Amino acid sequence: MELLATGALWHRLREYRDIPAGVALARVVVAAGGAPIEVVSGPVAELFGRALGALLPGGEGAKRLDLAGPGFGEPATDLVLVPVHPQTGDMWQPRSGAVPVPMDAALWAELAFPPHRTRLPAVGGLPAGVERDDPLPTHPRYSFQPSREAFRYTLARMPAVKEPRLRAIYDRGC
Repeated sequence: MELLATGALWHRLREYRDIPAGVALARVVVAAGGAPIEVVSGPVAELFGRALGALLPGGEGAKRLDLAGPGFGEPATDLVLVPVHPQTGDMWQPRSGAVPVPMDAALWAELAFPPHRTRLPAVGGLPAGVERDDPLPTHPRYSFQPSREAFRYTLARMPAVKEPRLRAIYDRGC
């Protein structure tokens, strides 16, 4: 499976990336099967760590969660977030025994291959005596979090929501 490597994927996320994150969070909670989740440090932990800590109990037997996909490789974890192809809808399949959790391809690409921004020229350097006065790149005023509404909407439409543990999460409104 090959994903688009154009700016189209990045453009889709500019305003609404919290929605696919909320959908992926619901899928991760269902895939965990009631077990606590240990998120591998990195972008997945930054995005889902706090929410998963609030939703699922901690303790023994935690399942590990990380990214896997084309051009990224397969970590030795129990659950892997994998991209869904934007045109075909096919989910990337890991070769390992990890449980794949589908995720929007644009959000997956942002987590797997974050855009690199630098204030320096890509090749060479500035001539002697030349100073740059470009403004610093803007940073969001708040940390990006998964959409609670998308999480609840997705969870409500999954058959597993009938299980008591998931119904309790849904009823809490998290």
